[in-house]
Order: sequence, then C-alpha cells, then structure tokens
Amino acid sequence: MLTVNAYAATSATDPLTPTTIERRDVGPHDVLIEIKYTGICHSDIHHVRSEWGEATYPVVPGHEIAGVVAEVGPEVTAYVAGDRVGVGCMVDSCRECANCRTGREQYCLKGNTLTYGSIGKDGTLTQGGYSTHVVVNDDFVVKIPDAIALEEAAPLLCAGITTYSPLARWGAGPGKKVAVVGLGGLGHVAVKIAHAMGAEVTVLSQSLKKMDDGLRLGADHYHATSDPETFQTLAGAFDLIVNTVSAVLDLDAYLGLLAVDGAMVNVGAPAEPLSLSVFSLIMQGRSYAGSLIGGMGETQEMLDFCGEHGIGAEVEVIRAEKINEAYERVLASDVRYRFVIDVSTLR
Repeated sequence: MLTVNAYAATSATDPLTPTTIERRDVGPHDVLIEIKYTGICHSDIHHVRSEWGEATYPVVPGHEIAGVVAEVGPEVTAYVAGDRVGVGCMVDSCRECANCRTGREQYCLKGNTLTYGSIGKDGTLTQGGYSTHVVVNDDFVVKIPDAIALEEAAPLLCAGITTYSPLARWGAGPGKKVAVVGLGGLGHVAVKIAHAMGAEVTVLSQSLKKMDDGLRLGADHYHATSDPETFQTLAGAFDLIVNTVSAVLDLDAYLGLLAVDGAMVNVGAPAEPLSLSVFSLIMQGRSYAGSLIGGMGETQEMLDFCGEHGIGAEVEVIRAEKINEAYERVLASDVRYRFVIDVSTLR
C-alpha cells in the first residue's frame, strides 16, 4: 500500500482538510499516476455536501485528473512510465453488459465505479484526485496529447467529454446551428468544441456580461435569455441546444428555439424536477434528451480532437489550501472558467 497526501471532506458542513489516504498496490493491469493537476467540478461540491444523497466520509473528491505515469503493472501494454495521462469520472465498470461491450461504460447496467464516493470491487471506498497519486485499471486511463497543457487538460476529463459527447452524437458540424445554454465550466468548453466542429454557435446566457468571452472562445452569436425578445427572435433557429446549466428553466420556451427535428440535450443536472408540455415536442418533431459524460473510447477521441484543434479549458490554477475558498467562488459564479488544483502544493 502507498500512503499519499490528500484533501478530504469529513462531513457535509465542515471545510475540506489535509489528510493522508492509502492507495492499493499496483496490480497486473494497474497504472500508478503521479497527479499533477485536478480540476474542481461543481459536482464535487454537490457530493461532499451530500446534496445528491448522503455521502460516505471521509471522501477525497476530484474526477478531472491529469498527471504522469509513475509505474505500470506487468500486463499493461498501452502505457509506460512518463506518459501524460488522465482519469475522468469512472475507474471501473462490469465490462460485461451490453453497454460496456459497446464502449458506453458510463451507462454500465450493473453500475460503474465512480472515481470517488463509490464502493469498488475490492469493497473499499474510492477516493479521487485531490491527492498526489492514484492507482487505476489501465482500461480507465486515457492519454493526454502533448499539444494540451496538463492544467488545461484536467477539466476536459469531465467538462470536455460531457459536452463533446452530445455534440458528436447529434451531429454538430458545418451547416448546423448549435446553441449552448450557459457559459460556465461546461459551457465554455462546449463553445470551443462546437466551433472546432464547424457549427454555427450561439451562446444563450442570462445576461450579456460574458459576451466578449463567448465571442473570443468561438461563438458566432450571443443572446441574453433574460430578454423576452430573445425567444421571439430565435424561434425555430437551432438544430441542437446543449443545456449546461443546473438551474430550473422554462423548457417550453427553450424547446421553441428548435427547428423541426431539432434536439435539446441536458448535461446540467438541476436538483429540482423539470416539466414541459408534450406539445412543445410533437408539433415540430423535436426531441428532449439527456447525456452523461462518455465511454472510455469516446473520451480518448475527445482528447485527440482537442489536441488536434488546440482546445484546452480556461483555468485558474490554485494551491491546495485555497480549495475551500474556490468552492465558495464556484457557488458565487466567480471563476472563468474552471479552478484547477496544483497538486504539487499537496506534497
């Protein structure tokens, strides 16, 4: 066993504090990763504060992990020491169900093992990337292209694949009009990726205060959803809407922005139920869907795409002792656009 430094939550109300955790010995198919950077995702906050169900404590969050291979098991062939690698939201799945066999491990029918807060096959609680090292099965490790700085790559392991997957599945590309709802941690990456795919991109944000950023990141248009005229002007305009926000929206109003056969896909996860009129769908053949991260093959595809197009997240790198402050700033929307922990400050 390897003892490593980490930051952990010990309850839903107390701040995260420094600690040490044990990492398992490197098995035949395992990769030991020296973590360089870990992104802070809003879901980290939801989890440690037990807002999505009661968490088991202590828990080390972090599922946007970028680092360097330190050691591999004897049966690992895809990675060697020194490789630049990443780990996202999953570290295992059953590998046997229909979804796993088709590369959609995120929808494992037996339930995948999350990077933190899950019970692994060995019966222990998984602990995430707010730590100096992690041991992961090689099937759940991905290579980070040299063209992407590790600190900018870390958020792609969640925000990148979460937005790339629906954009790819619903055919964002030349001749398609895509709207991104929200220009935050997810939305800003969605804009970059949709632009690189060749789509005409519009940002739909509550206000125009981030318009300059949105246009700089690749948006062609930017509209404020607080202005009722937006929904009249853009009625029937889009082939695809990717909703990245976790707030309650007037779904009927947003569905009215879709063209015939258009689709609106939710990747944000509001805690409250949402409602809509079925007529918003059936009268124009529209679809409303959800999407959850992506499988391991698609995650590697996303990273390769981002490497080819020079796409990384817009990040603010922080020291580990600033994690609790960063949480409060995330809740206040005071970040452009993703906090990333410099894990060297944990050592």
